[in-house]
Amino acid sequence: MYAYELYRTTSAELIRRADAEREVGRARRALRAARRTGRGDPKGRVVKDRARFVPAA
Repeated sequence: MYAYELYRTTSAELIRRADAEREVGRARRALRAARRTGRGDPKGRVVKDRARFVPAA
């Protein structure tokens, strides 16, 4: 009976790890999709960091 219990605990742990990895993948895809929604939109996000460019001569 010990081998069966060990198998069950190992199997449950592997299933938990796989679920956690899937959840991380879903979160990454959601963040990526959120960043892409503003592309091509004329009223999209504007960067307000004016120190980034050198003034014209």
